[in-house]
Amino acid sequence: MRTLSLLSLAGAAALAAIATPASATGAIKCQAGPASSWKTQDALKAKLIKEGWQVRKTKPDGGCYEVYGTTPEGDRVEAYFHPVTLEKLYVARRGEVLFRKKGY
Repeated sequence: MRTLSLLSLAGAAALAAIATPASATGAIKCQAGPASSWKTQDALKAKLIKEGWQVRKTKPDGGCYEVYGTTPEGDRVEAYFHPVTLEKLYVARRGEVLFRKKGY
């Protein structure tokens, strides 16, 4: 009987995982058009370093560029930038939103 309830519980958990819609991990989405029109991640990294950021990692996510790094103020953050304009759209530290551009 105990084995049956454990199997039922495992089956329910598996069904819940399958039923959950897949999505990007990103906090926001960008409508940036084709990637061929995007500026490079290296261009974004150079811009941020010039502004005083320390950049640990950049990657495309949700049509935006996602950056893990440290702001000039010393906050370790996850930030999103528009890949065509390199405009800052969103910055968060440990779940706390520090900046969010209106409309994003």
